[in-house]
Amino acid sequence: MKAFTKINSPAVPLPIEDVDTDQIIPARFLKATTRDGFGDNLFRDWRFDREDQPKQDFVLNNPTYGGEVLVAGKNFGCGSSREHAAWAIGDYGFRVVVSSFFADIFRGNALNNGILPVVVSPAYLDKIFQAIEADPSTTFTVSLEDQYFQIDATGERAAFEIDPYKKNCLLKGYDDIDYLLSQRAEIEAYEKV
Repeated sequence: MKAFTKINSPAVPLPIEDVDTDQIIPARFLKATTRDGFGDNLFRDWRFDREDQPKQDFVLNNPTYGGEVLVAGKNFGCGSSREHAAWAIGDYGFRVVVSSFFADIFRGNALNNGILPVVVSPAYLDKIFQAIEADPSTTFTVSLEDQYFQIDATGERAAFEIDPYKKNCLLKGYDDIDYLLSQRAEIEAYEKV
């Protein structure tokens, strides 16, 4: 995985609550054997009509918005436990998803795939959406090291929590296997005792 330290980026607003994993990546696209290409079908049924033409009113089809940060409504990633939802978000290019609440399994899948789920208060989430509405090119800073999300235009920050182990893995670009391999010398020394 790519190491995560600090991101400064505009954001894509998705102010929809209860976005489930089937909306993130519909089940009919889960046939691939690798993680590549899932971003093409991120929010597929919202992005494209039945003739496979882009729906102009969906935010990912609007060139006004872009960046590595997806700002979502409450209860993002609910529904099934499909890890493909995190794969699709990451493959599309998002490194951070911000919401006031994430489904537990989605949060774990995101962290395991190099995506930082940032939980903020509902009031702060509203401020983020307002900042994007006022200026779609406004930027946000996400510091994993210092655990804050910042609205750059105002300087207002919100702290976020993260499991220390997952924080360490994201900072170093490790998945669970990479972490174990990084501990090889210590494990071998322990086994010799």
